Amino acid sequence: IIIQGSGPTDRNGNQPMMTNNSLKLLAEALSENDIATFRFDKRTIKLIQMQNFNEEDILFEDFIDDVSAIIQYFKDDARFSKTIIAGHSKGSLIGMIAAQRNSVDGFVSIAGAGQEIDDVIVDQLERQAPFLKESARKAFDDIRVNGFTDDYDQNLASIFRPGIQPFMRSWMEYNPQTELQKLNIPVLIINGDEDLQVDENEAKLLKDSSETASLVIIEGMNHVLKKVDNSDPLDNGKSYNDPKRPVMPELVNVISEFVESLE
Repeated sequence: IIIQGSGPTDRNGNQPMMTNNSLKLLAEALSENDIATFRFDKRTIKLIQMQNFNEEDILFEDFIDDVSAIIQYFKDDARFSKTIIAGHSKGSLIGMIAAQRNSVDGFVSIAGAGQEIDDVIVDQLERQAPFLKESARKAFDDIRVNGFTDDYDQNLASIFRPGIQPFMRSWMEYNPQTELQKLNIPVLIINGDEDLQVDENEAKLLKDSSETASLVIIEGMNHVLKKVDNSDPLDNGKSYNDPKRPVMPELVNVISEFVESLE
């Protein structure tokens, strides 16, 4: 069961104005190794299509509930011998909590954060827009203490607009390191060393929280699971809209080996 990351991401790993087919290509490659996969459109996409979307009503737990329902559906299907969760980016945290609540056979974190989401975003801002770091830190602290904030730089409105604050607050309640420690199943942690959104150190934090988890850092892989040329400063960005560029073969191999080890 492949769980996508942040934003209005569909089953293929795509968003409006961003088509890379990362999850579709991963699923097709795993299929060639006789591994069945299930992908799904995020509930927010369906609600928007139905013109029934109110972002204030969406909480992080809703996505956990969706994955739990999917797990139960396939556990009742005799065609499949094992149930394994593979969560990408935000889907990593969703997947590890759903795996706790439902009996599954293995968990794979792909480019998953190792810190609470507010710390991840503040770290990203420190690297990419340091002038916004202090405002973001204060706004997150206000949400933690008061449940909301109206004091933030308008350049951060996509993170702190009033409608999304209930969701951010519910997301901030979970620490990935704490949640990973609750799993008593085989765990594989994967990150690319060219990931500009989730640094490989996040994967190392996850690994440090689990004595039994395996960690693989894939050289040359970025956040959308593609190989990028670090000698070309534009290539990483180009891959986000390159649906024909394959996912990293090393990614497919390491996941396939993990699945086969569970048999």
